[in-house]
Amino acid sequence: MAESSQAKRRKTMLADLYLPNECWEYIITFHIDHNPSMKSLSIVSKQFLSITNRLRFSFTLCYQTVPFLPLLFGRFTNLNSLNLTSFYCNLDGLLRQISCFPLKLTSLNLSNHNNIPTDGMRAFSKKITTLTSLTCSNMKSINSTDIFLISDCFPLLEVLDLSDPHHCEEYKEVEPPLLILSKLRKVNLSRHHYIDDKLIFHLFKNCKFLEKAIMLMCFGITFDGIGSALRERPTLKSLSFSNAYFATSITSYFISSLVSSKSLTCLDLTSSNISNELLYSIAREGLPLTRLCLQSCKGYSYDGLFCLLSKCRHIQHLDLGVTDFLNDQHVVELSLFLRELESINLSNCCKLTVSAFFAVVKNCPSLSDIKMELTSIGKKSPESSKSLIDFTARPQLKYLCLAHNQWLTDENIIMFASISPNLQLLNLSSCRGIEDGIAQVLRLCPNIRHFNLSYCSRVKLQELNFEVLKLEVLNLSYTNVDDQTLYVISKSFRGLLQLLLEYCTNVTKMGAKHVVENCTELRLIKFS
Repeated sequence: MAESSQAKRRKTMLADLYLPNECWEYIITFHIDHNPSMKSLSIVSKQFLSITNRLRFSFTLCYQTVPFLPLLFGRFTNLNSLNLTSFYCNLDGLLRQISCFPLKLTSLNLSNHNNIPTDGMRAFSKKITTLTSLTCSNMKSINSTDIFLISDCFPLLEVLDLSDPHHCEEYKEVEPPLLILSKLRKVNLSRHHYIDDKLIFHLFKNCKFLEKAIMLMCFGITFDGIGSALRERPTLKSLSFSNAYFATSITSYFISSLVSSKSLTCLDLTSSNISNELLYSIAREGLPLTRLCLQSCKGYSYDGLFCLLSKCRHIQHLDLGVTDFLNDQHVVELSLFLRELESINLSNCCKLTVSAFFAVVKNCPSLSDIKMELTSIGKKSPESSKSLIDFTARPQLKYLCLAHNQWLTDENIIMFASISPNLQLLNLSSCRGIEDGIAQVLRLCPNIRHFNLSYCSRVKLQELNFEVLKLEVLNLSYTNVDDQTLYVISKSFRGLLQLLLEYCTNVTKMGAKHVVENCTELRLIKFS
């Protein structure tokens, strides 16, 4: 039977719309960058399913997925990264099992476990030799010899993160073997109390490609020890270092070593006892800093900070959290030097008010991320906040953290929302003065994805009568929300992925049912 003209036209249209897989890959990759979930695309057609399978490069394994490893690894043939942080069973056995598959993994994350799985790691390394990144952070216990085992198993590592173990066991009776990580570029050994000046010197001397070293709260390392190590690696680009809280003062030897590191773009001295002389020296030498963290530092004053920022004008990320002397006028003056600033942390600077907030927003045109927790924002200042708004909206401002500001009001947050229409994250946790302004904030900022209102005991959401399509995470823990509020939420936030309701005692199963039925994308709803 001859084809109808309508069927022929349809075939012609489909042929005209044909795109090769390579083009679809570009299109889908662009979509993934803006919406990480590939679920909706993978069910469109077998062609899209095949393409999205090839575009899956990372995977998180848990206990329930282990029986399906052959199917998963056969389906996602381009996997190069595995996350095992949610697997709480026999990690050694899992690594041995994974090593049996012909994978070309470059990244492995084993964080949040009891200890380094030595047997599994040895078996894994014999079969999979392509690993360049290993993360084992937040382990319950780490031995001082683990780093040498890792060095032996994965000599081609470029990134190693062993940060923040709960406990370190030190074996002094055995001389440790040589640390052979010739390709290492980034290392994080924060809170490894056994690490001393000798080991750091050896690390910096032998890792000729080392660019980034993070050693926060390493009590066994001295400023002079870091100074000696820096002289062995003058090409280092990023240094994060602190030992015991203010136990030792910065030395002239460290200062001279630091300022001779002409490639240094990132400096983090969190909780260190520094000096104006250090800041003056950095300013004189004109180090090309783009990231500076002086959070909780002591021993310096506004004069040193002013000198440094007035000379180093390419700072993009600045952390001055817990700087006791900082006031509004200081921030107004410093902000004039920060034209390239992208993020700033002014949390726990108790003298700062809304004037400081508007100073950085006004004078830093590239600013996208502001943290001002535990300040005096909202507290009445001599200068009216309304008079400060003599500029247009700042669409580049996307992340705003104002948690624990007891004087913050509805008027304040509506004002902030009106100048930042593209906000994606807003944290108002423990701002107990917030009541009725949330609906207006959401109208003004329709792109919010993550909204934290935990501990805002007076907050009200009943006035919401419109949809906020992009909101994915909503935290209402420790608030007085009830079933009626959840009904409103279920109608307004249909795209929710996570809803946190810990210790919300007015919520019942009926309210939760409304959310589950209407928020069809919901992956997590958490109660106490």
